[in-house]
Amino acid sequence: MPGNSFGQLFRITTAGESHGPANVVIIDGMPAGIPLSVDDLQPDLDRRRPGQSKITTQRKEADTPEILSGVFEGKTTGTSIAILIRNEDQRSKDYGDIKEKYRPGHADYTFDAKYGFRDYRGGGRSSARETTVRVAAGAVAKKLLHTLHGVRIVGYVKQVGAIVADVPDPAAVTLEQVESNIIRCPDAKKADEMIALIEKVRSEMDSIGGTAEVVATGVPAGWGEPVFDKLKADLGKAMFTLPAVLGVEYGVGFGCATLRGSQNNDIFTAKQSHISTKSNRHGGMLGGISSGMPIVLRCAVKPTSSIPLEQPTVTSKGEPTTIATKGRHDPCLLPRFVPMAEAMMAIVLADHCLRQRATRG
Repeated sequence: MPGNSFGQLFRITTAGESHGPANVVIIDGMPAGIPLSVDDLQPDLDRRRPGQSKITTQRKEADTPEILSGVFEGKTTGTSIAILIRNEDQRSKDYGDIKEKYRPGHADYTFDAKYGFRDYRGGGRSSARETTVRVAAGAVAKKLLHTLHGVRIVGYVKQVGAIVADVPDPAAVTLEQVESNIIRCPDAKKADEMIALIEKVRSEMDSIGGTAEVVATGVPAGWGEPVFDKLKADLGKAMFTLPAVLGVEYGVGFGCATLRGSQNNDIFTAKQSHISTKSNRHGGMLGGISSGMPIVLRCAVKPTSSIPLEQPTVTSKGEPTTIATKGRHDPCLLPRFVPMAEAMMAIVLADHCLRQRATRG
């Protein structure tokens, strides 16, 4: 299978390239009767779109979604929802110099190895431009989750380079805090330091990586399947499908490697028959099934591979050469990565929400 679809009961299929005419997503499984309009999609698309600040790519895209099917008189019909987002500001000529060259850290070589052919204009299908329609689908999933269960999903930048934000309670972070600065970090002091670092890196024609944290609150206990479709497994796969993600952890993550069981275990407590835990080192999932505590995960995002700094490489014929990538690229992917990660978490949770309804009614 070509791998353009994701999910089971809530399922998305995407098509499109960075420099093609448009990107499109088809969403299957959205229940009927849920209010939905372009106004529900645009806010997250605005958070993802290029050209939004001085520390993102200056490509100018309105990213206005067109709902082609599945909505009638402001409500979902229960049939497939199709959403189209047009590309309006391609500059394919910027990529003419790399037609026969492989960008270090990019998918140029592996696409050639797989297909024997590649769309070199911005990376084609490997470009993060494809995530526009994923973010639109994620907004639909968020609407489903909030309507049925009051679920809230908020992501933010946790780290840029060596600068780490102080976030005492991830579940308490609000969208307003995240959107209060252009780096999307709820720690205002560290946000200023992160922005200064990104500007410094950009002036040196380089890029920088970091981490994003994504939190879902209001998820009921019981979502997820016990073996191959564990909630943590599907969330991990979802995040790894996003460009530039090199690592995913949840809860205490790799911190568990230095702990004893007595230190790592979260103690259960009950109040008026409501069961929870005193801490949340398990990140809201036990045995791959949601526990009712906030789901907390982090993604490590690599530095942008397309940089104007000249680097050694080879051509498609194996000849040594150098490359300096032109075009408009983010010096740090994290600010625009946040809504992408939120979207993929929402899509997974929407899928497991519907699967749990099928299991328990």
